[in-house]
Amino acid sequence: MAVRVLDVHAHITPESALRAMQSGDNWFGVSAPALYNQHRYNPRTFWMPEQRLADMDSLGVDVHVLSTNANMYFYDLGVDQTVDMHRECNDHVARLTDEYPDRFAGLAHLPMQDVGAAIEELTRAVEELGLKGAMIGDHVNGRTFDDPYFNPLWATAERLGAMFLIHQGGGTVVSPRLDRYHLPNTIGNLADRAVTFASFVFGGVMDRYPNLKVCLCHGGGYACYGIGRMDRGWQVRPEARANIDQPPSAYLNRFYYDCLTHSEEGLRMLIDMVGVERVWSSARIGLSICARIGRFPGCWVWRACPATKRTPFFLETWSVCWVSSPNLNVIPARLRHSRASGNPGSLCSKGFWIPAFAGTTRVGHE
Repeated sequence: MAVRVLDVHAHITPESALRAMQSGDNWFGVSAPALYNQHRYNPRTFWMPEQRLADMDSLGVDVHVLSTNANMYFYDLGVDQTVDMHRECNDHVARLTDEYPDRFAGLAHLPMQDVGAAIEELTRAVEELGLKGAMIGDHVNGRTFDDPYFNPLWATAERLGAMFLIHQGGGTVVSPRLDRYHLPNTIGNLADRAVTFASFVFGGVMDRYPNLKVCLCHGGGYACYGIGRMDRGWQVRPEARANIDQPPSAYLNRFYYDCLTHSEEGLRMLIDMVGVERVWSSARIGLSICARIGRFPGCWVWRACPATKRTPFFLETWSVCWVSSPNLNVIPARLRHSRASGNPGSLCSKGFWIPAFAGTTRVGHE
């Protein structure tokens, strides 16, 4: 079978927003300078589809799962304003997936400050536009996802088979304390993701909605590293057991994770703790600290995986399982290598060995 090479963490900006920045016009009430300030470190988000496809081809990527930039969540604005913005964002992503159905899949933005509006837009995005779920922040104006307010959204996503990609937007938990040295990003992103993991788990969300599909960006942040202390808290503190009957570590393999750890050692730990079938390819296109070590994350995941798990089944599972599980059904990609070809493998340009059955040569972006 052909192994699809996917990048689940691929941001994009609507062309209408790019035109507003170029013309100096407002975009749904947001000024052109404000829009530009959010995008000035994201040069690849200005690309047209042809540029993106050329880059994907140069790197051996078959499919981008497109998501509008996280700095366009705008959960703090009025609901009607955000609904209009997000409909435009989602329509743009859907147009690209329609135009290039074998190269793009898509995730929606949702007006999360109003759960009813979020449910309506998620339903439209999946049932009418053919998108695969949504990318959302770690919280909504300080409200975390253990809040029962969001329960109808999780129930709807479960019914639709939609997935959620969790990605911070704007400031993080570090921002009020040390808003220097780029630490709100380099530390804050990971801290936020650990809090989000905890809110889903300790809040009982994953038990109430056992088929909910959630992917935690940036390798799940500090969740895996800190899981021992979470388990200890669950053992000794009654409030930590209020909603769950299992230790938090039992939930690690209920989530999916991208491979964007920026450290091979960190990726190896992630694989060891959650299983390689839960780790998806990503190299974070376009943002301010795009993966350098992860230019070829397919090779990187392979190298980080214990040798005992380096099997043909491992590569097929790693590349394909998240397509079937979170309902990301994309058209089969080009077959680059085949186990039946007899090719023993080859070296990619970065020197990583690619087994013949890997189904890819290079994956990802700087």
